Amino acid sequence: MTVVIDRTRSPHDAGGSARAAGPVSAAARARQQASKGGGELYKPRAQIYPKRVNGRWRMVKWALMGVMLAIYYITPWIRWHRPGALPDQAVLVDFDGGRFYFFWIQLWPQEVYFITGLLVMAALALFLTTSIFGRLWCGYACPQTVWTDLFMMVERRFEGDRNARMKLDAAPWSLEKAWRKLGKHAVWLGIAFGTGGAWIFYFHDAPTLIRTFWIGQGAMTAYVSCALLTAATYVMAGAMREQVCTYMCPWPRIQGAMLDKHSLQVTYRYDRAEPRGPHKKGQTWEGRGDCIDCNQCVVVCPMGIDIRDGAQLECINCGLCVDACDEMMLKVGRPTGLIAYDTDAAVLDRAEGRKPIYRFIRSRTIFYTVALAVISGLMIWGLSNRSPVEAHALRDRNPTFVRLRDGSIRDGYTLKVANRAFEDRDYRVTVTGIPGARVWTPGSRGGGPVRIHVPANEVTALRVFVTAPPAGLNAASQPLTFRLTAPQASVEVKSVFLSGAANVSD
Repeated sequence: MTVVIDRTRSPHDAGGSARAAGPVSAAARARQQASKGGGELYKPRAQIYPKRVNGRWRMVKWALMGVMLAIYYITPWIRWHRPGALPDQAVLVDFDGGRFYFFWIQLWPQEVYFITGLLVMAALALFLTTSIFGRLWCGYACPQTVWTDLFMMVERRFEGDRNARMKLDAAPWSLEKAWRKLGKHAVWLGIAFGTGGAWIFYFHDAPTLIRTFWIGQGAMTAYVSCALLTAATYVMAGAMREQVCTYMCPWPRIQGAMLDKHSLQVTYRYDRAEPRGPHKKGQTWEGRGDCIDCNQCVVVCPMGIDIRDGAQLECINCGLCVDACDEMMLKVGRPTGLIAYDTDAAVLDRAEGRKPIYRFIRSRTIFYTVALAVISGLMIWGLSNRSPVEAHALRDRNPTFVRLRDGSIRDGYTLKVANRAFEDRDYRVTVTGIPGARVWTPGSRGGGPVRIHVPANEVTALRVFVTAPPAGLNAASQPLTFRLTAPQASVEVKSVFLSGAANVSD
């Protein structure tokens, strides 16, 4: 049996206009209305007053908000022992020292490709999550969502829930309105300042900075960064809110390439909801859908949209409309799940009398998974096989070589050795590649092995000379290899030895 669902609006829907068949943005709807009625293309922002709702997904959002805020504020204070004068902050971006510390991992500026790999992994993980679960990141983990939820919680503490806030905004200014508004904004500024203050601790030693910051002896970058992030948090989470997600964030536009009919999203199950309309106690449910057109899914939405219009650019999949609808279904004695996390394909299957099939393993999810696994494997392999020492040999440019009295040729080099280990190391320097060649340092021509001491986590430069007898030279330029050997590690550095055609032995 084939079930035909009428998806047109009921007479109770405002305007009686046709329902959107796919993702429709507020700007697109405004353009459609302007083209039909000759109205203005853009209209002033309509203030959104989301109503508080309780339910499973609201509790999940509270729990995740608490965990993520705790991670953000506590992480800079976690200590991690490192020897010597190295910082003992577990997570630190040390611009002054040119290092990035993450617990036992230490990255140098020339290892920025690890940061690039981490960003690629994050992007692929976001693509994979979106293709399977929709905008899960936007609804639960995005900083804009987390801080907006926190600001809304403060707002409700001072001004009350939806109806109380609307009444307060419409009322003339009074002492009560003034103290509620001022109190709310004062707490908002405090939270915003705490956000900016926590951020700068990731770039400076937290215990030291918290002492110097308040007496005016902190780094100027700390004050500027704190002020900028404080202002950004206050404006975006307090004033702009949904405007950031709709107009500033690029992800709503990108998500269209990630989603398909098998992606889980907050979905209005029109197969059991339509035709909708008010319902009175005792009335039969025959010949109508379960949606009672109470608009609770609209008034709880922080984006101010109607999920019954279908998938929309503004929807962040936070699930609050699911909780609101479930609460109403329980009150009228109907099954919950009228609005739920579902796929378009599953809803269509049920509407046409078929058993819904959920396909999480698809070509795009396989591609994202494989790409993420490859990049992750390369990152793990690279980190586990990092050499604790890195060395470079820089040849003297002038003079390129010197012919000594005994006919031998001398080239000058500067060895730069980076010790990435957390302990001092001593390396013995030898050369190979040219018969009879020997390495020595200025002031020690008499002989003896050349050694270089490299302190932990530092770069040391050593000026050396390499002398080769004419008998060992058979070309104007020959490969030369410096070998640095220590009990803990060794490294080879390739270079060239120049002698000039006129100095080649006959």
